[in-house]
Amino acid sequence: MTVSFCGEDFVAAPGTDLTIGRSGDIEIDDNPFLHRTFLMVTSDNGFWWLVNVGSTLTATVADEHGLFQAWLNPGARIPLALNKMMVWFTAGPTTYDFEITIDRPAFRAVAREQDTVTEEGGQATVGRVGFTPDQKLLVVALCEPFLRRNSPGTSHIPSSAEAAERLGWTITRFNRKLDNVCQKLADAGTRGLHGGVGKLASNRKSRLVEHALSTKIVTEADLALLEGPGDALPDASGDAHG
Repeated sequence: MTVSFCGEDFVAAPGTDLTIGRSGDIEIDDNPFLHRTFLMVTSDNGFWWLVNVGSTLTATVADEHGLFQAWLNPGARIPLALNKMMVWFTAGPTTYDFEITIDRPAFRAVAREQDTVTEEGGQATVGRVGFTPDQKLLVVALCEPFLRRNSPGTSHIPSSAEAAERLGWTITRFNRKLDNVCQKLADAGTRGLHGGVGKLASNRKSRLVEHALSTKIVTEADLALLEGPGDALPDASGDAHG
């Protein structure tokens, strides 16, 4: 089993564990919002498992083709039954992602073409959820720093003001469309985007980005949808990518 993060590979054999966190076997960051030990990869009964040993943070887990997604709450664990799994999580202002590769997986994923079509009225349908062109642009703008990276690591999700400026929108327009996107996905069963009746979750942007990336709602090819030559949003290091 291999965990890949920020250009480094961390390998474990069956019978051994890898901890991931602020001071784990894989030291993610000195981010004070991150647990000292947040996730653990362990083997049990012939399977590798990803376990959330933290107390507050959640993680999004998906296969490389975007056909499977799980939301890993504190205390929960999930079998790593496929060859490659992707993991995203957010701690404070920073979102992290890494890959887990299993040499001899129990199952094999069968890839299919992304179920995306264009309907009358200009709506793009991804799976069961239809997005207007503006809604799709909003998601692309929020995911841009991740889509411009070549390997797993860290990124900062743009603030609403940054994303609105990137799109040439007012902040009021951006927030209204963000409300619509989150509500639409929540109505379709996506967890973590709504905090209850009349109250949207405070971390909805990070959850939206994790969901969009893990289910391939947006991909690198969608960067072409961002009109104009404006500078790219900064990545975690503060540098802009055109």
